[in-house]
Amino acid sequence: MSYQKQLAEDIKDRLQKVQKQIQVAGADACILSSTVNIFYIAGVVYAGYAYIPAEGDIIHFVKRPQGVALENVTFVRKPEQIIEELGNRELPAPEKVLIETDSANYTECCRLINSLAIKEVMNASTFMRKIRSVKSDFELQQTRACARKHEAVYKLIPSLFKKGMTDVELQIEIERQMRLYGSMGIFRAYGENMDIFMGSILTGENAESPSPFDYALGGHGANPTLPIGASGEEIKEGYTIMIDMAGNYSPWMTDMTRVFSLGRTTELAYKAHQVSIEICNTIESYAKVGTPCADLYNTAMEMTKKNGLEAYFMGTKQQAKFVGHGVGLEINEVPVLTPRSKEVFEENVVFALEPKFVIPEIGAVGIENTYAVTASGLEKITLFEEGIIDLG
Repeated sequence: MSYQKQLAEDIKDRLQKVQKQIQVAGADACILSSTVNIFYIAGVVYAGYAYIPAEGDIIHFVKRPQGVALENVTFVRKPEQIIEELGNRELPAPEKVLIETDSANYTECCRLINSLAIKEVMNASTFMRKIRSVKSDFELQQTRACARKHEAVYKLIPSLFKKGMTDVELQIEIERQMRLYGSMGIFRAYGENMDIFMGSILTGENAESPSPFDYALGGHGANPTLPIGASGEEIKEGYTIMIDMAGNYSPWMTDMTRVFSLGRTTELAYKAHQVSIEICNTIESYAKVGTPCADLYNTAMEMTKKNGLEAYFMGTKQQAKFVGHGVGLEINEVPVLTPRSKEVFEENVVFALEPKFVIPEIGAVGIENTYAVTASGLEKITLFEEGIIDLG
């Protein structure tokens, strides 16, 4: 079956899942306007509103572009035209509606509420993130295909490195290969404070630099307008180079971090890196459907403390309080692996596990892999050498 036919069948299933949850929520309809959720439910991106009733056919109210190849499309200029079209179709005006209140701006929400005379608003953002967290077989297939390209680019890194390079220069070479292998050039992330390039490279003292952006580790960045990641620091003998470049070779992404070094680094760095691998192996051995997500963080912290590495875990000056996150159409989906998480793993959830350590004046170490939760346990999707690779 072709990609387009598989996608069309998958979209039908997604619509059924969304409508079922609209009914469970006791709502009359759900209106989606964010790029990621419109793509999820339509298979294309348009500016406008996907109107999903609790029962019946989805209506695509499209502002741009003209000529969208979808069934049941009405072209509009403004949200006030939605209620007019519902009337033309002799459909009832919805009273209880799910709207993406976390991502739509205040003005947009108010216009939708007022133009449709909505009596009760529910949050579709949380609702849709939960639905998207459980992947279909088609989505898992796309994730695995993405991982193969992700791995292929990482294999090229030793050949891209030249002595005397800065972290930014190495990142540029990696980004070029990413684009040649089909990277979309950006990756989508949920929420504010999630700006970044196509990924992150951390080396030397820069790995300790805290950042205002909500990623596992920081970095000073090369410019004050984007204080995250590579800073222009020269990669020196003994430094580690943590490479966390996006796996965005399909809409369904993978997340993978690997560490390289220029020559031999410190024993502390090797020890911490090995502990990261052992944390991942331990979690892979027991996590399954029904495992509380908080257990993964607690396992990582217990093993970190046992090895006397707590001061370096997930940063030094600023330590992240999570050890992983869901992955899909956005790089940071649910669940989030925190010590206070109330979520448990469901079958076909895809997540990234990233127990990392920062070694002062040396760099960051540790791995990150993407996993799928299957009926028989965890499936490691990203497959690449996990030890520190010497570029010297």
